[in-house]
Amino acid sequence: MNGSSLPRLAITLGDVAGIGPEVVVRALADDSVLGCCRPVIIGDGPTFNRAAAQLNLPQLVDLERDLGVEHVQINTPGLELVRRGTLDARAGEAAFQCLATAIDMALAGDVQGIVTAPLSKYALHLAGHDYPGHTEILAERCGVREFAMMLYLPVGDVVRGPHGLAVAHTTLHTSIASVPGLLSAERITETITLTNSFLRRIGCPEPRIGVCALNPHAGEDGLFGREEEELIRPAVETIHHRGVLAQGPLPADTLLKRAVDGEFDGVVAMYHDQGHIALKLIAFGRAVNVTLGLPIVRTSPSHGTAFDIADKFQADSAGMIAAIRLAARLSATP
Repeated sequence: MNGSSLPRLAITLGDVAGIGPEVVVRALADDSVLGCCRPVIIGDGPTFNRAAAQLNLPQLVDLERDLGVEHVQINTPGLELVRRGTLDARAGEAAFQCLATAIDMALAGDVQGIVTAPLSKYALHLAGHDYPGHTEILAERCGVREFAMMLYLPVGDVVRGPHGLAVAHTTLHTSIASVPGLLSAERITETITLTNSFLRRIGCPEPRIGVCALNPHAGEDGLFGREEEELIRPAVETIHHRGVLAQGPLPADTLLKRAVDGEFDGVVAMYHDQGHIALKLIAFGRAVNVTLGLPIVRTSPSHGTAFDIADKFQADSAGMIAAIRLAARLSATP
């Protein structure tokens, strides 16, 4: 594939007080990134250049001239005063504007997908943007109501399945106490459907999907709760009638192990940590966050802003590289 036929991907810098600029700079130094896409950097140029200088890697002007990397400047007053490793409304505003610009470019067809560096939810709030995170902003601006957050671990030496492992979440950024009230058979069915569609899109002909129980021991026949019988099992039965190979509700503590061993291609978790902890435990730096149900492609590394190491320039860019490569792959498959 020649350079002109590669997909254009908008890559945001995220919260500039975190490791976003660093992992983007490092990723652009990886040959596999420039071999799979045409990057369009969305964010503050001086911030990018400061990170590049610290790492002794090319500045934007060099990347634009020599490698065809593009840049869209996002201007936020006072951004040069933001200190690494701190919560700052200016960084939150810049991160929001980066994301909004990238979404608008994708919806207009100017780029074929977006890859987002991590942002701080609290910095977003400080800037006056009342969203729990990337996913909810994406869904609102894209005008969709059926969506899900998914972590995807590509094929490798960690999972034994031939198509990697996809773990989608029925509820997102919310309190544990609110999860039971947010669950419904319809929402669970939607999440299974979105997971099935994603797996087919990446080449899995008949996805095998395990559906987590909410309660320990899958509710122990109602002893530990009724959600399994009243919500999850009906959702699985509904999806069976649509020809989807789903099993559940299954105890989450063993289901994730079975999936890693290759018995399932995808898992549907009931809440954030139920899926995140397991996948981050086995492959923290390689899992990719994918937003399902959007009319555009969006991926990101699964780690956060890492304020604690933001001024040390020790961040691992493996997650950002994996996110860019997956976005390029998805942009080529309708």
